[in-house]
Amino acid sequence: MKLTKKQIDTFNTQGVLIVKNALTDEDLQPIIDEISAFIYRRAHELKVAGKIRKLYENEPFEKCFGLIFEQSSEIAHGLDIMHYRGPAIFEFLHNKNLLDVVESLVGSEITCNPIQHLRPTPPIKYYQDAESSSHIAPLHQDAAVMMPEAEKSKIITCWLPLGDATLEMGCMEILPGIISKGYLDHCPEGGTHIIPDLVPDVEPLPMVCYKGDVILMHRFTPHRGNLNLSESCRWSIDLRYQPTGQHTGRTGHPAFVVRSSSNSDNVLTDHTEWCRLWMDALENPKGVVMHRTN
Repeated sequence: MKLTKKQIDTFNTQGVLIVKNALTDEDLQPIIDEISAFIYRRAHELKVAGKIRKLYENEPFEKCFGLIFEQSSEIAHGLDIMHYRGPAIFEFLHNKNLLDVVESLVGSEITCNPIQHLRPTPPIKYYQDAESSSHIAPLHQDAAVMMPEAEKSKIITCWLPLGDATLEMGCMEILPGIISKGYLDHCPEGGTHIIPDLVPDVEPLPMVCYKGDVILMHRFTPHRGNLNLSESCRWSIDLRYQPTGQHTGRTGHPAFVVRSSSNSDNVLTDHTEWCRLWMDALENPKGVVMHRTN
């Protein structure tokens, strides 16, 4: 799906765009199956270790994680993309439908930025007090979690749900139309967030969306998550893409080309090599991985 001129203009002025039905069930189901298999393995390990009592194997995808999380938050350990590094999520990073959308904004030479996350947000009733904010992102700009050298890079955030993301489920909120203000100073304490006195006086806009939708965000768009007050887990993936050759903001983590109209040989399609790059980056840090301190 290519974006229309109107959609591109909306993104460039508002700093955000919901692309409805950009992805199909066939695009997303392999990821859901891969995550489900991970949860199944981890749950059995935790049960053997005596850390949980019930596996909830017959519960649906949107329910089982929260029920296990209530017993032990360790179910989430190792679940982020750079840690579990599954073949289905690697394949999805190259997804044609997603990259067709991205190409409308960054051109046909596309690099996958290394800031990429899988986020399960369980119902708040399943949290322990000490963990109550661990899955809830405060108001921030994505530029705040990148090196300052990437401030001029055209990095596009793609936020997509693996199910519903409704108001009750604590869907993301954004502050639209303020990207012309550029980067706003952030405070790292208590989770990287915009200094309160600098928050623009703009009515937050809830980003209600559903499986198959993709939210596109500018690096200067303030956004935050909210508490999940429903009975189901809110699953989301946030990925970032950019024109090849621009600074990634994370020199210590691996970026790679996912689409190239000029030289298809530059595209990384080897899952094993991708895993090696991440393992090397995590085990033998050489570059810079940082959140900005102001």
